[in-house]
Amino acid sequence: MQSTFLSKIKDNLGAFNVPAFRRYWLGSFASVGAIQISVLVQGWLIIDELGGSPLWLGYLGAATSIPTIIVAIFGGVLADKFNKRTLMFIISSFMALSLILLALLVSTGNIKLWHVLLIAALQGLFGGLDGPLRSSFFPLLISRNHMMSAVALSSAMWQLGRILAPALGGWVIVSAGIGGAFLVASLGWILMILFLITIKVEIKSKQDNFRFFDQLIEGFKYINKNNEIFMIIIMTYCTHFFGFQLLQLMPLFAKRLGQDAGGLGLMFSIMGVASLIGTVVVQKIKRNNYIGYIMLSGSIFFSISLVFFSFSTNLYYSLLFLFIGPFFNTLYFVTSMTIIQLRVSNEMRGRVMGIYTITFSLIPLGGMMGGFVAELYDERLAVTISAIILALITLVILLFKPNIRNIKITEAKD
Repeated sequence: MQSTFLSKIKDNLGAFNVPAFRRYWLGSFASVGAIQISVLVQGWLIIDELGGSPLWLGYLGAATSIPTIIVAIFGGVLADKFNKRTLMFIISSFMALSLILLALLVSTGNIKLWHVLLIAALQGLFGGLDGPLRSSFFPLLISRNHMMSAVALSSAMWQLGRILAPALGGWVIVSAGIGGAFLVASLGWILMILFLITIKVEIKSKQDNFRFFDQLIEGFKYINKNNEIFMIIIMTYCTHFFGFQLLQLMPLFAKRLGQDAGGLGLMFSIMGVASLIGTVVVQKIKRNNYIGYIMLSGSIFFSISLVFFSFSTNLYYSLLFLFIGPFFNTLYFVTSMTIIQLRVSNEMRGRVMGIYTITFSLIPLGGMMGGFVAELYDERLAVTISAIILALITLVILLFKPNIRNIKITEAKD
């Protein structure tokens, strides 16, 4: 009985049973926590300490996302060419040093708004390489039958980061100040470096006839001729650009609800709890014949919850909608990314994921647009308009793209 129970637990852990993936996950979890803390702290620094307007939150989003988008396209080519582990080591080192620099500037009282934007831009530059590297690195550590589990665990890593990191960041801001929070964030990247050192994986890279731009164009052609991959990437772009302006504008919603940095951390953490539960649920429905409908419905319900949250004046109702939305978005995200990871070949994975991971850079870019609307009107209208646009885009795909609504994870080819 006990052995059966332990065997069932082991089966549910999936990719986490693989030692190399487990170490990668732990290191990535630490660095993801660092990212979550730094996003919260940078926004709070601009609004609360430096007296920046909502427009400056938009500038922060642009400073982060524009370099990331540019580099991510080329980063996918580099991920297919060079040693991914070595590149991740270099990126993690820079991220840790940049956060230590921010801590020093804050602690000495020399921090300026332009300092925050410049360092955010440099972080975005290196982050543009980090995305495709992570997305093309972890599949090398597992077998393909663990792909759904690995994607869900990777998503859970981000959601756990949302739960713990903002709460920790808010507490550190209150207890040790913004400089202390940046130092805590730097520790996450240092832990990533230490775990990377322990991972040994054979990575084959192409050495002959390497033409950078030819390889880049080949990646775009590959996506273009695979309609399901193309449509899912486009829809994911829309989801992150229109659906996650809320993240950049969250300090404004927190102040509207009468919350301090601790309350802001709680709001982010609730979103993380919801997404974490979503990753557990999605693994139970992965063989469902209606996975396409579930994926698209997740995006629609996510959009609806954003509208309700925008006009909620009660903290508890706001937290409820912050739970519902990310839960349904996770259903979309995990299923869509699993489909892409299973359908792309190892030789093209870096380039495809480089183009795919641009989606995460669209969050702060969407936040820039949201910041402009919030400056002219208010943050509620900014989030509502974007949520309605996302819902309409998803409905069009649901009604007019049968290959997407009827898609099945089991159709994946080796």
